[in-house]
Amino acid sequence: MSETSRKLTTIFCADVQDYSRLMQKDEEGTLATLKRYRDAMARLIEARGGRVVNTWGDGVFAEFPSVVEALRAAVDVQNELAGYNAKSDPGSQMQFRIGLNLGDVIAEGNDLYGDGVNIAARLQACATAGGIVISNTVYDQVRNKVAVGFDFLGQLEVKNIDGGVPSYAVRIGVAQAAGATAAPSRPSEPPSSPSRPNPAPVAGAVPIYGPLAIAAIAVVVANAVTWHGDFWAAWPLLGLAFVAAFRWVRTNKQIDPLLAMPAVIGVGLIGINLLSWHGTLWVIWPLLGLAVVAALRWTRRQRGDI
Repeated sequence: MSETSRKLTTIFCADVQDYSRLMQKDEEGTLATLKRYRDAMARLIEARGGRVVNTWGDGVFAEFPSVVEALRAAVDVQNELAGYNAKSDPGSQMQFRIGLNLGDVIAEGNDLYGDGVNIAARLQACATAGGIVISNTVYDQVRNKVAVGFDFLGQLEVKNIDGGVPSYAVRIGVAQAAGATAAPSRPSEPPSSPSRPNPAPVAGAVPIYGPLAIAAIAVVVANAVTWHGDFWAAWPLLGLAFVAAFRWVRTNKQIDPLLAMPAVIGVGLIGINLLSWHGTLWVIWPLLGLAVVAALRWTRRQRGDI
């Protein structure tokens, strides 16, 4: 019986989009294409220092000692397979979805088990054809080291992981990853759909700043026209600034809203304390509470708990 041990590693999980449809259409041709694509993936994985752990059905499961090299291998795979597909008939193209996660796993012989593996598989299931989705533990290590873009997808719900896992889509050419799902049984990128663009921005996310700026100017002008020595416009200006900041946090895919919102609220409270100043710095107490909340969130995120 093989010994078991624990280790921290980067899990690479990939499978074919619409594999059942391709098999129904042409079993022998699909199997030949799958073998050719898997051989290419194994070559690219090994070139980046990775190891293919297993292949099952239409999937490929690998591990990497380096998080950066794991992402580079995933990008290499999608780029090379995109070149293969460009020369194929659109109806028979084979496109893979890839998920990456850095986590603690149980190693038994050549096999790997545990939540680290399950998270990678869940991330893969939520990617679009030709796309890559990574966990926050991967993102924190690669965001300034690999020349690709990232879109924050929100909390990906994973079985046995309370609070879900923050996930990111990797931007590589036109291949994009779908948004995180609300429930494990219903991914936002249905397996039957061959492709899907990035989630559209919230309606009015950008245009709202124009009306807010106009409202701010109107308030200042009204205060000036009715001037009696009191700058009452400071209060509505503070409210407009808070609305703009809140909107920015909600629509910015590159930041964690649960970390940014305490900062926005804290700045707003400081503004209120200053505008209503009567010699008491009462804002220090709510700021302390917000700092504790933000610190707990950051600590849990760094550990990969959320």
